[in-house]
Amino acid sequence: MQLLVLNLQSLNLGLMGICRYSRTCLLKPGLLRSLLIWRRGCLYVHFSDLSALQLEDNVSHYSSMSETDSDVDKFMVPRIKFKNPKRCELSRLVVELLKTLNWEVARQVKFSKSVNVYGFFYSINAFRTIVHVFALAGLQREAQYLLTDIVFYYKEENLNVSGLFSTFLDSPECVGRSATVFSLLIKVFASNKMLADAKDVFMQAKKIGVELNISSCNFLLKCLAEGDKLEAVRSLFDDLKNSGPSPNVYTYTIMINFYCKERHGQNIDMEQASLILEEMEKKGENPTVVTYGVYIHGLCRVGSIEDAWNKIQDLRSSNQPLNIYCYNALIQGFCQKGRPDEALKLLEEMKDEGISPDIYSYSILVNAFCTEGDIESGMNLIQEMEHCNKKPPLVCCTSVLVGLRTKGLVNDCLNFFHELSAKGYKHDLISYSTLIHGFLKGHNMKSANNLVHEMRKNGLVPDYIIYISLIREYCRKGCLKEALKNFYTMLQDGLQPDIITCNHIVDQYCSRGQFEEALIYINQMKDQNILPNSYTYSVIINWLCKYRAVEKAWEVLPIMFKDNIFPSVIHYTAIMDGYAKQFKNPMKAWKLYRKMPKLGCKPDNVTRTVLVDMFSKRGKMSKALNLFKEMAEEGLSRDEFAFTAIIDGYCRVGNVKRAWSMYKKMKRNNVTPNVKTYTCLVDGFCKLKRLDMATMLIDDMKRNNVTPDVKTYTALIAGYQRIENIDRAYEVFDEMKKTGTLPDHIAHVTLGLGADVVTED
Repeated sequence: MQLLVLNLQSLNLGLMGICRYSRTCLLKPGLLRSLLIWRRGCLYVHFSDLSALQLEDNVSHYSSMSETDSDVDKFMVPRIKFKNPKRCELSRLVVELLKTLNWEVARQVKFSKSVNVYGFFYSINAFRTIVHVFALAGLQREAQYLLTDIVFYYKEENLNVSGLFSTFLDSPECVGRSATVFSLLIKVFASNKMLADAKDVFMQAKKIGVELNISSCNFLLKCLAEGDKLEAVRSLFDDLKNSGPSPNVYTYTIMINFYCKERHGQNIDMEQASLILEEMEKKGENPTVVTYGVYIHGLCRVGSIEDAWNKIQDLRSSNQPLNIYCYNALIQGFCQKGRPDEALKLLEEMKDEGISPDIYSYSILVNAFCTEGDIESGMNLIQEMEHCNKKPPLVCCTSVLVGLRTKGLVNDCLNFFHELSAKGYKHDLISYSTLIHGFLKGHNMKSANNLVHEMRKNGLVPDYIIYISLIREYCRKGCLKEALKNFYTMLQDGLQPDIITCNHIVDQYCSRGQFEEALIYINQMKDQNILPNSYTYSVIINWLCKYRAVEKAWEVLPIMFKDNIFPSVIHYTAIMDGYAKQFKNPMKAWKLYRKMPKLGCKPDNVTRTVLVDMFSKRGKMSKALNLFKEMAEEGLSRDEFAFTAIIDGYCRVGNVKRAWSMYKKMKRNNVTPNVKTYTCLVDGFCKLKRLDMATMLIDDMKRNNVTPDVKTYTALIAGYQRIENIDRAYEVFDEMKKTGTLPDHIAHVTLGLGADVVTED
């Protein structure tokens, strides 16, 4: 038999009317026998068999009493004339729940509906009474459900939830009876991420002397930790230690876990975690296996593998609890350090200790070995799992697929993939993606496409990465039609390509000279909310200039302005380079260069190099040299292209001496010559019949790992032809073919080979 004490304020509806007429009444509904006794302004409720799950009573049981029952045993409620019949119904509901604790009835009454029918004031008081009844009866889950319903209503109506504390206070004189309700209210707030409100209830309860249970405080502490409320976590923990309720093992475990994880604004603090563990042991709270597991995980996260290992050894020697979670933390720690062999030894020690490795233990090791490229060890572990009747999870097998793909063993990867299918595995997106990317890396589009079709048959849709990889690979191979097909299929599947992928397609259009189609495609991109960027238009301008359609490139600039993309120095330099390569009217490049500052673009080193190269090719070395010097004066870097342009210009006008001087200056400035730099000088010296200098430059190229190209060899062959050393010219020709450099038409003609030989080659 249990005793509930309810203040009359909790029953201020129809119950007040009942108590006026009857000081004592006995309720006997089916399984429940309850005695309501009026004493000193409070209603005492005696009842037994409180569980709502055991009760099947409902309102129909009111008249089900036996006629032989005494008058005292009858449920006699006087007829009361209420001014508001609806309030009478609400009062009867409260009475019914008080006497039956019938949860099936309570759960059907929503607070929002009650407010609509009976009004807010009467509804909140009724629910307040019901919540207290269920809470004091030990039916805390039911009371929490009712509180959640009320809190949601407050949130939807933008009411001040902080007022719920005073609303649910049973009585200022008997605050202890509200402890359970406030503990539940804290859980309701915390579970719905209303952490500030939960903390406020905690503080108000402490202020008036309500003793909350540690369970609800732990729940709030856990939610604050998960929400990265750093100061709030520390503050609440200090409050619990200073004024109660006293922290228990779960409280300390939450705090250790809090410091063992990296959070926004907080790094892992193992020093603090260690202090809390020591404090816990001093307070007489014995750490559980979970506590030790969390602590060991923290040590492994910061890379203190040896400390974690020593901790496990200490726990084992003192017969402290250890489980698979503790060992898995250390196994993962070894693997993250690239030490899977030591992790494997730990696995064997686990088995010697009688702790059977789980699937996670094996999966960590398989992934580690495959990442290190040791596929054989990974496969051996999978076979061991199967031997122990542990079916390897698909993610574990995917590690093997990734390992095989990384080593370029795509065919072995495909065979293992099919073996898994034969064993009943249903491949997921990750395993398909692993194999598809392996084929794409090997440029095997046919096999990649076959897997994509197989995915679709199995109800899987390719993800974003698969699509953009397919599109880019098709563009790389020049297959514009297939790239577009995948682009539109990707859109149909609800995935939006990025602008980089779209730029690949724009580049393919332009490489074919289909500039109008490229602009139409850009408009289609805009319709899909894929906005072109500066590089998109750079692609079009560069290709137009390559096709010698520089005037058309100018027409792209207004389109850019329309899309709120302002042309930069890159775009103007590309157009200027197009003009520079037009031998008929190169001075347009110079005019554009002079106009660039007015357009808001300051010429850079690339812009100057274009002009230096233009003037050098036309033999105007004074202008080229002045621009070259201006670059140094303005602090612009002069790279190998700028130096090579000057060297090429001097060689063209026959001033090899000045070219050689510029070459030495280039070396002093630590600028590495490229193949064109060497070729210009080799050709220049060969024309002067200085084959000694040309040969020295060839040797210098090889020392600097610069491979001679067909033009370099052709210049050297021509040099030997000039000094009539035909045998040496043929030796150079043979050397060129041995290095894999294919002789072109000019090389054959230079050597004096006939047209028939050229055709055969």
